[in-house]
Amino acid sequence: MKRVVSVSLGSSKRNHKVKVNLFGEDFIIERIGTDGDKDKAIELIKELDGKIDAFGMGGIDIYLTCKDKRYIIKDSLPIKAAAKKTPMLDGTFLKNTLEKRVIRYISENNIIDLKDKRVLITSALDRYGMAEAFQEAGSDVVYGDAIFALGIPIRIKSYNTLYNVARIIAPIAVKMPFEILYPTGQKQNKSVDSKFSKYYYEADIIAGDFNYIKRYMPENMKEKIIITNTVTPYDIDDMKNRGVKMLITTTPEFEGRSFGTNVMEAMIVAFLGKRPDEMTSEDFNKALDTLDFKPRIEYLNDMEGILV
Repeated sequence: MKRVVSVSLGSSKRNHKVKVNLFGEDFIIERIGTDGDKDKAIELIKELDGKIDAFGMGGIDIYLTCKDKRYIIKDSLPIKAAAKKTPMLDGTFLKNTLEKRVIRYISENNIIDLKDKRVLITSALDRYGMAEAFQEAGSDVVYGDAIFALGIPIRIKSYNTLYNVARIIAPIAVKMPFEILYPTGQKQNKSVDSKFSKYYYEADIIAGDFNYIKRYMPENMKEKIIITNTVTPYDIDDMKNRGVKMLITTTPEFEGRSFGTNVMEAMIVAFLGKRPDEMTSEDFNKALDTLDFKPRIEYLNDMEGILV
């Protein structure tokens, strides 16, 4: 049996542990939040290093990516370095493979007609595979990186513009304390009244990291579609109460919880037994073909039950 542990800077209230069978092999998957305490995360990683098969790095990314540019987030490096023996994955490869496949699946299977749909992506540099797929589908996309990460009320409407903006802003942003850029710890447990609500109202689909989406989500989300990654049963009830029409998660549901891409990526690496720097997008795509993951598609209002 293989064991994968996601050590997260996020809230401990979102912790979860399950046993699943993938690739014909049993896995223990656990998510442990440290409530924004980086030192606690590092100590936990050191304690488990060499005793488990793979780590997921949750609540923070190692990289931000846009086309051919990759920017290293400074605050992630001490966390990554704490794992000397066990591979550490942040979900970057799956964000660029699985999430792109999910958007294509939605379009090709007529789940949603994405052409001309108004899409708000809270952070495209965090999920550039998803951003590319929406662009390919002909959606009318707003890239919210400047809005949500930096508080600058600029709607970036072109992926090429995002690329040019990222070349200027990203090298500075990745050196900032990560908690300024992203909700960590207890900030993940509550939403805030926000001037950003108007961007939600303008969109048909809100996509991206759920902690960003949740942080600034207005009370009235009637008829909205959310495409995201990791959600808990509490999150689903909250979205239903706000009027969200449909929820799509790019990672599968395990016992009522969708884990993050870092967890799924760690599971694939643990199974293949390769070092992360030996892995390619082709390796991940082959693994995804074997697993045949389908997105979780759930109607929260207007219709009943789970479609897929």
